[in-house]
Amino acid sequence: MTTPTPPSTFPDVEAMVVDVLKDDSRLSGAIVAVQAPTGFDGTAAAVFVNRRGGAWVGERHVDQPLIELEVYGPTKHTAHLLANDARQAVLAMAGKRFGTNFVTEAEEQDGPRWLPDYLYSAANRYVTLIKVYVDVH
Repeated sequence: MTTPTPPSTFPDVEAMVVDVLKDDSRLSGAIVAVQAPTGFDGTAAAVFVNRRGGAWVGERHVDQPLIELEVYGPTKHTAHLLANDARQAVLAMAGKRFGTNFVTEAEEQDGPRWLPDYLYSAANRYVTLIKVYVDVH
């Protein structure tokens, strides 16, 4: 039996997660993006979404990206609350369709975890890692 060929292009899971987070009213006061805007110093409420690898499962036609949420806030407490809100929004993607993509599962791998940011010395940052299972049929 041959293994199905992976798609030439995977779903843009970063954009999908950004859209989900932007639609969540709990995150309405935060910057939500895949990268920090010009002038960002780590002290504003923000959630940055990055794909940190993953795997293609050919026989299931499933992409399994690892999604990292870098969450910042003006205080450690605020960053922690925002990290939990973002985490809950991504975990709630399971069982839902986003355009042509169906998220079958969302599984927390790590976090929220306090992680000092050496790029932004005044930052309060939590990081969460979630595996999202995306059916690409």
